Amino acid sequence: MAMWDKIKDQAKTFQQSQGTRGASGSGQGSHGPARGGRPGSSSGGSKTQLIGMFKSQLASAKNELKSGAYRDASMAMCALVAAADGRVEPAERQRVEELIVSNEVLQNFPADQLRQRFNQHVDRLLANFEQGKAEALQVIAKAAKKPAEARAVVQTGMVVAGADGSFEPSEQYAIREACTALNIPPSEFGV
Repeated sequence: MAMWDKIKDQAKTFQQSQGTRGASGSGQGSHGPARGGRPGSSSGGSKTQLIGMFKSQLASAKNELKSGAYRDASMAMCALVAAADGRVEPAERQRVEELIVSNEVLQNFPADQLRQRFNQHVDRLLANFEQGKAEALQVIAKAAKKPAEARAVVQTGMVVAGADGSFEPSEQYAIREACTALNIPPSEFGV
């Protein structure tokens, strides 16, 4: 528990520094390179920290994340991440399902709704990857109207992608594509 609290504290400080940094006007500018390298290239510890930060950011927005658009977009996001390399082993599908139904924020929705939407997207991606991806990105794009929801969709994807301790290039690419669909600069998430 203590370690989790420590991560949350670090995440809070990190969040505050991000906040003030973003407010200075140049979101990209001088901060671009420094921000970009963080999740992938640095040690595993900071990745865990980052995932922890996304989890706590999501938890703090839990009450606002009750719309169907967020639910559907985050399930499409999770499916894209799970199928990012073009295949989904049954064990991986099950693991992601468990992550989804145990996710604090996604508990705003009935588990069977989440499973159904996630599996529907995974099935489409496996049947025809390009077509399935286009459909998933369309669903994701519907969350773009509300910036807080849009960010939460990407954060949900990051939490799922990073849950196995590794963040594959194909998963990073899927998250970049989702960012584009949501009009969010991928650099915000270090991808």
